[in-house]
Amino acid sequence: MKFIDEANIYIKAGDGGNGVASFRREKYIPLGGPDGGDGGRGGSIYIKADRNLNTLVDYRYTRKFLAWRGENGRGSDCYGAAGEDIVLKVPVGTVVYDIDHNAQLADLSVDGMQVLLARGGKGGLGNIHFKSSVNRAPRQCTPGEAGEEFNLRLELKVLADVGLLGLPNAGKSTFIRAVSAARPKVADYPFTTLHPNLGVVRVDENRSFVIADVPGLIEGAAEGAGLGIRFLKHLQRTRILLHLVDLAPFDPEADPVKDALAITRELEKYDPELAARPRWLLLNKQDLIPEDERAARSAAFVAAYSAALGYDIPHFAVSAISGAGCQTVVFRLMEMLETLPPAFRHEEAPQ
Repeated sequence: MKFIDEANIYIKAGDGGNGVASFRREKYIPLGGPDGGDGGRGGSIYIKADRNLNTLVDYRYTRKFLAWRGENGRGSDCYGAAGEDIVLKVPVGTVVYDIDHNAQLADLSVDGMQVLLARGGKGGLGNIHFKSSVNRAPRQCTPGEAGEEFNLRLELKVLADVGLLGLPNAGKSTFIRAVSAARPKVADYPFTTLHPNLGVVRVDENRSFVIADVPGLIEGAAEGAGLGIRFLKHLQRTRILLHLVDLAPFDPEADPVKDALAITRELEKYDPELAARPRWLLLNKQDLIPEDERAARSAAFVAAYSAALGYDIPHFAVSAISGAGCQTVVFRLMEMLETLPPAFRHEEAPQ
């Protein structure tokens, strides 16, 4: 199934039915009186989170949703039927925005959560409501109210505890394959990953967490270069970020420290709050470095990177392709996640 994480739609709740002016005309009842019923309520439109969905593809091609209007009232005190409601089902993690007012309407972060988006119009009043001692034959009735309408943007932000960052070909997809049952595509060319991948990392029978892999970032991503910037929103719900660094780049002129700093700067440009969350370095592709050089190369990188940032961050030497060091990272992640609140805020992170 094609992964779609954004969609624009138009919704219109049903109008209320009109009230009616009517009078009883029955044999042997000379003074009938008013008997016009009310119009029915228009159908409303709701949105509901469904864990069985993982993409917004249903809203890519069907973009207009109109609820039924209420029926008009009729004589003999007959009220019009209400219009049928519409429930739009979306993946868990979908955020709904009102395009015209640039406002967030709903954040569907829990399975089964349902929110009213557009309320149906009230039905109009029939003339039975206007009779009185001085107005025995009212001819007044009111029309139904119009239903609410909105232009909406649906934006899916996947739910994950840990997010992977790094340049294309840094080994993110290989790492998620090493620690979970996810099987994203792995190849020796940039931008192999074209959409987010989720994997469940199971530490033991009752302890697990979800990890997300997004397309790689490149310098200038905040200005639209590459693919990764449009997928960074999928990391905004994560609680810990893993920054994978290729310590054995194919290009001998590549500078891992410069490349890692470029990713950090792009993250800060995109969302300072996201950049302030706990972030760990994974010094990947240790298997491609001669064994007697690994410790020295890793130490040199960490020293230069920390000096440029002005602070130290946790780091681990790993080889995603062989799995070396990956389980240590997994156990440390599980311990860290158990100390963080579910709804993470970086100012509450333990030091």
